Amino acid sequence: MKALISRQPGGPETLLLQDMPDPVAGPGQVRVAVRACGVNYPDLLIIQDLYQIKPPRPFAPGSEVGGIVDATGAGVDNVRVGDRVLLAPVRGGMAQLVVGEARNCWRIPDSMPFDEAASLLMTYGTSYHALKDRARIQAKETLLVLGAAGGVGLAAVELGKAMGARVIAAASSQEKLKLAQECGAERGVQYPLGPLDKADARSLTERFKAACGNDGAHVIYDAIGGDYSEAALRAIAWNGRFLVVGFPAGIAKIPLNLPLLKNCQIVGVFWGDSVARRPDQHAQNVAELLQLYSQGRIKPMVTERYTLARGGDAIARLAARATRGKLAVMID
Repeated sequence: MKALISRQPGGPETLLLQDMPDPVAGPGQVRVAVRACGVNYPDLLIIQDLYQIKPPRPFAPGSEVGGIVDATGAGVDNVRVGDRVLLAPVRGGMAQLVVGEARNCWRIPDSMPFDEAASLLMTYGTSYHALKDRARIQAKETLLVLGAAGGVGLAAVELGKAMGARVIAAASSQEKLKLAQECGAERGVQYPLGPLDKADARSLTERFKAACGNDGAHVIYDAIGGDYSEAALRAIAWNGRFLVVGFPAGIAKIPLNLPLLKNCQIVGVFWGDSVARRPDQHAQNVAELLQLYSQGRIKPMVTERYTLARGGDAIARLAARATRGKLAVMID
């Protein structure tokens, strides 16, 4: 099979399209002929040895795929050869074939394209776990989403609206805000690129407060980090929940007097670990997400598609923070 391989730590330019042995499905596993692989920020981190998980080399990045079941191992009864499925989380998705645990493999509707299937769980799974399980968001609460035009951000916007929240989008350009508002955000706040000085941070906090209203944001979904985190936290509501989802702008340094003064919670969101620790909860969430998809209430927005040979270019786009929506690698 062909696969996009990391043989040494480095950026997307170090990835090589190579022939590799076909993987074999063991007990409790499935092998999927990959038709599309979603591209996510952890793909950039994992090839640089900067992610929480450091797989042995050589390996292919890619943690969610859509495709067709090609083989099953002993004891697998939830899917059959020939089924159209999504498989996530998985390792080595940027390849023609990938093996993963059958418990992470789900049949998809006949109407669901493979690129949308490969763009569902890492983003919508993360955001649904964040909003439903971690924040326990309620209808009519105000949700502020930082990084609202990225993959997880747009998912949070759509899911927040579907769950009855009032959604405020924050992004770095008017083009990105327009996209977030098309997906359900009520208002938008544009923030500047780059580090914020004290005046910039104060100004951004005031604009967050103006957009969120007198009570502030009941839930803040932070997929950006850096200086933006504190600016947003200062606009949180009393008893609010601040969700730590990601930090492409850097790991924030939060003054701990702020949670005290706001009587709020800072809540970590590690979807990948929750899948392993709470499989029944995860299965219920996936079923609910597929139902929301079938109802037309959520739809992964795949804005760019790349061939397997150009998978590194897709990851480089993420590194440049130049993306809107989701990127997918399409595989013959």
